[in-house]
Amino acid sequence: MNHENNIFKLAIQKSGRLTEDSLRLLGESGIKIRFGDRALRAVVEGLPMEILFLRDDDIPEYVENGVAHAGIVGLNTLEEKGNPVDILCPLDFGHCRLSLAIPKEQTYDSPEFFRNKKIATSYPNILEKFFKEKNIPVKIEKIRGSVEISVSLGLADGIFDIVSTGSTLLMNGLKEAECVMKSYAVLVGCKNLNKEIKKMATDLVFRIQSVMNAQKNRYIMLNCPTEKVKTISKILPGVKSPTVLPLAMEGWCSLHSVIPEKDFWPLLSRLKEEGAQGILVIPIEKMVI
Repeated sequence: MNHENNIFKLAIQKSGRLTEDSLRLLGESGIKIRFGDRALRAVVEGLPMEILFLRDDDIPEYVENGVAHAGIVGLNTLEEKGNPVDILCPLDFGHCRLSLAIPKEQTYDSPEFFRNKKIATSYPNILEKFFKEKNIPVKIEKIRGSVEISVSLGLADGIFDIVSTGSTLLMNGLKEAECVMKSYAVLVGCKNLNKEIKKMATDLVFRIQSVMNAQKNRYIMLNCPTEKVKTISKILPGVKSPTVLPLAMEGWCSLHSVIPEKDFWPLLSRLKEEGAQGILVIPIEKMVI
């Protein structure tokens, strides 16, 4: 185990689809990274913490071995590598799916379509497990890089790869046939951490969850007749219960609450029907529950 001076080491993808969101999340969590001359390492201002910039595929192994105490990695990479690490916290970015794709002119009914066919992929372990569970024999062609062109080059009958929007598949004359697993970024940790490093990992999870809670919720303020407070409070229960303040105008109150952002528009018409006025919805920077 590498506990050099008890500096907490966090690994993130050095370049790729998770890099920008990882840096943004860390910044919003109060982790200000000071980039130095060494492109693969950076220190954090005011914290005993160091950021390691690694290849996505290497992060699970570095975390397992304790070279990095924690890391941000895609669930798809974690499943493919199979390293025994702990998932500390799911993260709300990097959403995609690992799917089977075939030429767009072909008809797909079930995974039986692929019986004895050749499939090109960068995720052979996940794919092998999927077909083994279904007792369907397939030929897996492991490829690094642009998997999508494998079919047009005659190397495979179909592919198994990451799909986000599906536009890359269409550009290569393919269509999504079967979603095998959904993926997103996760914060993972080494299973064997000393007490002090484990405390730092817990603090990091706390910070990240506070940021994600804030992103998913909104602070709402509205004015309503006093006799409607009880009814509107049932519509907007808040974290525990709404805050109610009397207004200078007799018979009116100001009601403050926190609601999931996804619920605001469906609730808006109900609030107006119950007499709510002057409705303000404000983003939340941090939210500790």
